[in-house]
Amino acid sequence: MRADDFRRILSYNRLVLHAFFNTLEMLPWEMVSRNLEASHNSMKDVFVHILTVYDGWLNHTRVGETAGVPESELDESHFQSMDDIKRYMVHVETGVDKLMEELNDALLSSPIKVDWWEKDHTLSDALMQVTLEEAHHVGELIALLWRQDIEPPEMTWIGVNEAQAAH
Repeated sequence: MRADDFRRILSYNRLVLHAFFNTLEMLPWEMVSRNLEASHNSMKDVFVHILTVYDGWLNHTRVGETAGVPESELDESHFQSMDDIKRYMVHVETGVDKLMEELNDALLSSPIKVDWWEKDHTLSDALMQVTLEEAHHVGELIALLWRQDIEPPEMTWIGVNEAQAAH
């Protein structure tokens, strides 16, 4: 894949993430933060996990911080409202935006080392990792919403891109 392909995918990813944020924001905090025995307990925690994946891979390890997001930033007490989550999302997206501005085909092959795997990976691998991990956890959020009889937002590639083109 080329840099422009990743820009297009990450643009779609952001639209989906914002659609899910908007859905969660409309729900009572008690519902969003309730432990539903999901991969990261609550819908809030699953959503924050998606953000930490982006932050860890693209804003920390990409610049040589091999441990990813510092533990102090992962403290659950930081996220007591959707406003707290939105602030973190803006922080994460600011770093990702900078990367997208700098991204070129040569940069995609630059090495990334993380403490949790022995081998180095490439920036291209990291971009695929965040994309696929978001997809997995968005699927989980869809299931959690359905379990509560809440219709999830549009998330299909074609549907999201067509809606974006109409605006």
